Amino acid sequence: MQLPELRSPVARAVVPVLGGLLVLALIAGFTWAIAAFISGGGSDTSERFARTTFPIGNVENLAEIVEADGPLLFPELGTAIGTRSIVVDHTGDVPADGWRVYWAYPADRDPSCVVEQVPGTADFIDCDGRTIDVADLSPPDEGVFPTVEDRTTLIIDLRGATTP
Repeated sequence: MQLPELRSPVARAVVPVLGGLLVLALIAGFTWAIAAFISGGGSDTSERFARTTFPIGNVENLAEIVEADGPLLFPELGTAIGTRSIVVDHTGDVPADGWRVYWAYPADRDPSCVVEQVPGTADFIDCDGRTIDVADLSPPDEGVFPTVEDRTTLIIDLRGATTP
């Protein structure tokens, strides 16, 4: 079966445009359906796209690492410039207790002054070249803190960093 020929100039101009609009509408509908499916419409949508907690690992292993090599530096949590870099430190003999978290910049500087860790120590070098101790780093915002789940897993709660 042969398709009918479009003889009028108006038909030859309008039919392809209408066909293109139909294809674009189908693509837009498909994209919307996929987005609606992914988001699920539930209350945990933001948690799926941007986690508010950051699981670090087993507290016993992490406590041994911190004791041997110094605090743990986690750079650039969700940013390209390091403004949400954190440092996790542990004190004491009980792996499930004594966890502290700091922002990875000095307490007397702004977030753009991201520190670098001196390997194997609790010392850091800031943007001015000063050597500072982990205790000299900026304390986290209220609502940013380490928690130990089931006395085995260290998790950093970042909800305070996401609330205005």
